[in-house]
Amino acid sequence: MKSLPIFIYFLQNQRTRRNLIVLSKFLFFLIGIISLYSVLFHILMQYEGREYSWITGFYWSLTVMSTLGFGDITFHTDLGLFFTLIVLLSGVVFLLILLPFTLVHFFYAPWLDAQEKVRTPRELPEKISGHIILTHLEPITINLIKKLKKYHYPYALVIPDLNRAQKLHDQGYDVVVGELDDPETYRRLRINKAALVVTTNDDLTNTSIAFTIRELTDNVPIVTNAENEHSIDILEFPGNTHVVEFTKMLGQGLARRTSGVCMGTSVIGNFGRILIAEDPASGTPFKGKTLEETKIRKKTGLTVVGLWERGKFSDPSPQTVITPYMVLVLAGSKEQLQKYDALFNAACSPQLNNSPALILGGGRVGQAAAETLKNHHIKYTLIEKKPAVVMESQDNYILGDAADINTLRNAGIENAHTVLITTHNDAMNIYLTFYCRQLRPDIEIISRAIEERTVSKLYRAGADLVMSSASMASNSILNFLRPNELSMFTEGLNIFSCPVPKSLIGKALLKSRIKEQTGCTVIAINSSGEQKVGPDPATRFQKHDEIILIGTTEAEAGFLELYGGQMGRRRSGFKVS
Repeated sequence: MKSLPIFIYFLQNQRTRRNLIVLSKFLFFLIGIISLYSVLFHILMQYEGREYSWITGFYWSLTVMSTLGFGDITFHTDLGLFFTLIVLLSGVVFLLILLPFTLVHFFYAPWLDAQEKVRTPRELPEKISGHIILTHLEPITINLIKKLKKYHYPYALVIPDLNRAQKLHDQGYDVVVGELDDPETYRRLRINKAALVVTTNDDLTNTSIAFTIRELTDNVPIVTNAENEHSIDILEFPGNTHVVEFTKMLGQGLARRTSGVCMGTSVIGNFGRILIAEDPASGTPFKGKTLEETKIRKKTGLTVVGLWERGKFSDPSPQTVITPYMVLVLAGSKEQLQKYDALFNAACSPQLNNSPALILGGGRVGQAAAETLKNHHIKYTLIEKKPAVVMESQDNYILGDAADINTLRNAGIENAHTVLITTHNDAMNIYLTFYCRQLRPDIEIISRAIEERTVSKLYRAGADLVMSSASMASNSILNFLRPNELSMFTEGLNIFSCPVPKSLIGKALLKSRIKEQTGCTVIAINSSGEQKVGPDPATRFQKHDEIILIGTTEAEAGFLELYGGQMGRRRSGFKVS
């Protein structure tokens, strides 16, 4: 039964049918030759005065043609022996050379090809819905696929080339074979039932895909990446719902975390009225202070639920000292965040003693970072080795190789307060990060990573902060799919809600010791239909309360292990990733 679809596809192929006709003609020709030799065998044997059956004639012809030559039946005359030589030589040609070649070329190879083609899907099941269609596989969509699997979203990756599709299918990707500009491809992908289409090809291909999809439906959202700013209008015209410059977004994100750039808190997730936000410590007056000394909770009501430093998440304590390279993770209401910005970010000013920030790499990411720094009145110098880029740009550019110490010195590496590494080569970014760290152990280094696996290497090389373009772009795409659950630039935080464990009913939040025992932080309590964001430590848990917590994956597991048996209702939650 497993071979039935292969056999049907095999017979439906026009080229296969032509091959079978050729193969059939050859086999009939071969049968005719064997029959002719059998007739001649009988005639020559009668000439020698011997008589054999017709079956014996076929037996002799096949044994001689196949070179088996048992020797039990032989001719005695020269004419008979000459005939035997002709049969033997023709057998070598037809049975030992042409027959295997013909079978392999016209049957076996097409059969294997049919197996491969049937094995790689060409359409999605009719019942599928809410799936995501991807039209290109590169670092962004590779990262996105991991997140889609984590959140159990079905997806389909469209690959035009069959051989590549088969390889990706073998690697575990959900692949569908089809041409990107063929409407039939998207009909087979059930485009009308899709939740989202993501196109991360080049601008020309993205435009063509949008026109093709809009022939079939006007409803499905399309998220597309714009390689160039001047392409945005063109990409919007055919019906792309969201046109995003991911490279520009990354450049702005890198520049935003530069010392002296004060942009306030940035919301990265929400859970009802609770907002989760980040704020780089470099732009606050908290550097060098302990968390207790900042008095954030006392002055704003916000809870510092975590700290990111060099890619690692830590659970803060009152005695934790805030370093310039930390990113504060805050939880609270919109009003509390506004109060926080008014108190701690409004007076922020770039007092950097006129020292510049260095940008290594003048590509689109580097230029976006430079524009952001310029808008915030931060002095910068950009190093680029391509003359065309430098000639078209302003005075802040230096022509040269960032890996050359003389170029770095000319750009002011000795006095710079920050280095932004933005090249489109992860190996180069690692090299430059390590090089700059050796030259200036005290400098702030912020680097870009193309591949997700490079992030840890950049931190080991000495980067203070790494932003993955693949992670940032995939998170942005995920935002369109989950508009109420925004994503964070580093994975690992979980927000979840659950009923109050029985052992905590009547206890004050301060006395519950949830944070000490599990690592999770209570950021809100739903009590009698009211949500108390950043509850007072003296608040007592009531019987029907629901608590909302935040913590790492390990902390959540610890909470469930400790209190899981005391909760009657299922918990709910999502991951800030």
